[in-house]
Amino acid sequence: MPPNTTASSGHKPGKSGRKKGRRARLVLIVLVLAIVGGAAFGAFWGVSTVRASFPQTKGSLTLEGLSGPVDVKRDGYGIPQIYASSDEDLFMAQGYVQAQDRFYEMDVRRHMTSGRLSEMFGESQVKNDAFLRTLGWDRVAKKEYETTLSAETKKYLQAYAKGVNAYLKGKDGEDISLEYAALGFSNDYAPTEWTPVDSVAWLKAMAWDLRGNMQDEIDRSLMTSRLGPKQIADLYPQYPYDRNKPIVQDGQYDSVTGKYRQGSVTGAAAGTQDAAGSGLTGGAEAPSGLESQLSGLYDVLDDVPEAVGVNGNGIGSNSWVVGGEHTISGKPLLANDPHLSPSLPSVWYQMGLHCRSVSAKCQYDVSGYTFSGMPGVIIGHNEKIAWGMTNSGADVTDLYLEKLTGDGYEYNDKVLPFTTRKERIDIAGGGSKTIVVRETNNGPLLSDRNDELVKVGRKATVDSAAPDRGDGYAIALRWTALDPGNSMDAVFAMDRARDWRDFRKAATLFDVPSQNLIYADTENNIGYQLPGRIPTRGKGGGSLPSPGWDSKYRWTGYIDQAELPYEYNPDRGYIVTANQAVVDKDKYPYTLTTDWGYGTRSQRIADLLESKTKNGGKVSTDDMRQMQLDNSSEIAKLLVPQLLKIDVADKDVREAQKLLEGWNYTQDADSAAAAYFNATWRNILKLGFGNKLPKELRVKGQCLYVEPSDSTGPVDVDDDKVRECGQRDADSAQPDGGDRWFEVVRSILGDEDNAWWSAPGTRTDDAVDTRDELFARALEDARWELTAKLGKDIDTWSWGRLHRLYLKNQTLGTAGPGFLKYALNRGPYNMGGGEAAVNATGWNAAGGYSVVWVPSMRMVVNLDDFDKSQWINLTGASGHAYSAHYIDQTSKWVKGELLPWVSSERAVGKATSDTLVLKP
Repeated sequence: MPPNTTASSGHKPGKSGRKKGRRARLVLIVLVLAIVGGAAFGAFWGVSTVRASFPQTKGSLTLEGLSGPVDVKRDGYGIPQIYASSDEDLFMAQGYVQAQDRFYEMDVRRHMTSGRLSEMFGESQVKNDAFLRTLGWDRVAKKEYETTLSAETKKYLQAYAKGVNAYLKGKDGEDISLEYAALGFSNDYAPTEWTPVDSVAWLKAMAWDLRGNMQDEIDRSLMTSRLGPKQIADLYPQYPYDRNKPIVQDGQYDSVTGKYRQGSVTGAAAGTQDAAGSGLTGGAEAPSGLESQLSGLYDVLDDVPEAVGVNGNGIGSNSWVVGGEHTISGKPLLANDPHLSPSLPSVWYQMGLHCRSVSAKCQYDVSGYTFSGMPGVIIGHNEKIAWGMTNSGADVTDLYLEKLTGDGYEYNDKVLPFTTRKERIDIAGGGSKTIVVRETNNGPLLSDRNDELVKVGRKATVDSAAPDRGDGYAIALRWTALDPGNSMDAVFAMDRARDWRDFRKAATLFDVPSQNLIYADTENNIGYQLPGRIPTRGKGGGSLPSPGWDSKYRWTGYIDQAELPYEYNPDRGYIVTANQAVVDKDKYPYTLTTDWGYGTRSQRIADLLESKTKNGGKVSTDDMRQMQLDNSSEIAKLLVPQLLKIDVADKDVREAQKLLEGWNYTQDADSAAAAYFNATWRNILKLGFGNKLPKELRVKGQCLYVEPSDSTGPVDVDDDKVRECGQRDADSAQPDGGDRWFEVVRSILGDEDNAWWSAPGTRTDDAVDTRDELFARALEDARWELTAKLGKDIDTWSWGRLHRLYLKNQTLGTAGPGFLKYALNRGPYNMGGGEAAVNATGWNAAGGYSVVWVPSMRMVVNLDDFDKSQWINLTGASGHAYSAHYIDQTSKWVKGELLPWVSSERAVGKATSDTLVLKP
């Protein structure tokens, strides 16, 4: 039986068959009218049909399986705080409440992680499903659940699933969300019960999105068709340790004890692993014939639906913690704002999980951000500690070339059989497709999922000991997340940690993804810990594909947890993590990655903290918020003085150039100077670098005449050149303009005649050969680009008119009919901020100015009084398109405002708007 409603307030979930049928017929009629009447009536259809799926938030419900009553208190933004008397009741209620708000999102996520999107969306998703089945996230999650997770964690996962299924009981798709009502007209899909493995598999999706340098590994290999080893090295400069400090500054590896220790250690390891060598040609270059194979792999990777809102390109986040000696309250302040691709609803879900009395029976009093579909809290605070996360960027993936022979692959001069399995992909509307997944001892063959990946190019450069290529090399993936782990255990251990020791112990369970963890507690301690299963390698540094046939290139193990860098109460009184290097390479014997972020944001945050705390200054909660909004452009500080020296003849271009005079380098939404500088920066990158990259890295549809190369076939021939068109989506092409490109330009800025400053002539422009000539053309091109986009009158220009955020439903909002997109999507919003700014509203310089990733949430935790903490979400608590809480936080988020974040029972009570009692 469905849950019984024992109070009349709120929406009743129980429906008779007659009412369901009547509503379904009504939806059909209105849908037909909406198609005829257009988007406006489509919006009305959305309003009129989704109300019945809104959650009941008042009164009481009976849920079979509870051992006692549970209170669900929601504030004016619909954010729930749950109060229970046992752990199982707490997590069962969490499952029920999240399903009320976000079940469609949860359902799509589990279909993605299990490679079953075709069951919901049809033939178009078969390719994605085949790739995801090859990765096998769901299979690994099942192994984790069966073999590695603790009995306690399994109990919580079961309770959570029970709560989700209590919500689903007795409901058809149209009772749950507008999206199901829309899908119902194209197939007969109906939601099935939630399982514990559905929750565990979501961690694999997180790990995939935060997997490290796999994209750089592919890009470097693709570059070899056009660029030589020295040129590629120019585009991947060394991390500037002397200018942008690493996270951990007070500590070294003790080679005697084999542990990482805080403070100076005599006899620390002096060397590091070779960061560049792949072994293919001694690290000098990647196989030159691998371009089509890796390009095909990139196409597959880029098309896989994003999990937590990123695709590995430009991913970043900020977090920092300030010790009590530098704060107004005398206790720590902790800030966090993960940068992810924008999605609607937001990937994050805010909530509190409170035991009425913390005891062995009920262990949790935690509040923060979690993911729909997962029990527990991922980022937040309990009554004793607070923590945040940023992506560490640790290299936990490697691509391996595999020599295939018959039904096996070569390894150490022997032929080994594949591990194989068959996977059937069911397709909405009928039909299915069966695929065969093959694995080597390095991992699944990704090349089986794309025709171009089956063969390696004819001129792939490998050493003389490599096996004959025959029909070509395949590509396999080695990835830490394909082995069962304990990350789900870590979530609960972190939620109930009471001090630094508990927190570090919990961190040892956090296998994947490897995250920078920052920490603060009410006893005035702050800290940092790098967790994760991070591999050690034999030959090769993981920066390029390695020969899978040679055992010397296999992983040799994992860095021991005691050897991972940490920091606790450093003398400087604060810790900043923003995707920069974790530790100085001269103080650590292992290669964590060769592809850090370059530290632009982290150093800016550190500089702001230094300026605030010098001479005894104190930091407030609002200071932390203001720092999150800092939109200063570090590349503008470097380039604008040079740009202002350029003698510009054209009066219209000179008029635009004058916008940069006196500009303070802030990228406010209403700034004309920010618009013009960023357009100039985009054109500098295009002229100096973008037009010299191979087609596989350039924007799809953008065509150039270039010198021919063996790996890129001509379309049209013009005076010994060939016409090549780019192949990448605009938001993932290169040069993306991030702080790696800041460093590239910085390194050659003083060399006016560097070859990178040359660019060929066009119908209207002469060729350029020097820095200043290229800068002059970029200033001119930017002027006319903005004239076309924003108008000739520069007084009307603004950065926000270029730099816009669109919030899109990640399924039907991107691929559905127009009226449905109108119903589900929101925006645009004119944004300030920018690439590699602390307020990281990122954009891809190769593709345009639209916002492609954002601070997906912002929080500031006050360890003196948790009720004085503040938070905000990108959208809102609800996934229902016309709920009052669908985007009710967005306008404040755009303005940089934060909401009060209360967690004590008394403060929650005062903030409560609706109370729902769940009864056994």
